[in-house]
Amino acid sequence: MQKRKIPMRQCLGCRTMFPKKELIRVVRSPEGSIALDFKGKAPGRGAYVCHSAECLRKAQKSRALERAFGVPVPDEIYDALTAQMEEGENGE
Repeated sequence: MQKRKIPMRQCLGCRTMFPKKELIRVVRSPEGSIALDFKGKAPGRGAYVCHSAECLRKAQKSRALERAFGVPVPDEIYDALTAQMEEGENGE
């Protein structure tokens, strides 16, 4: 029997490869809104960050989300993502 392949994704902040389930997915929906997707099932274009607000800050500084999604990401979105990440860490 073959072992099942584990999908790997790269964190936009620290650029380290992790199994997909260990990362938080940031998703740009077909309507254009950007949010965190803790379940990894939301429709839209996805990008991944570690469970650390520091990685989200690094991704913001390097404009990694803008490059991944091909759209400008306002600071309010980053503030909302940081708040969502803190809630998710406390809630899960």
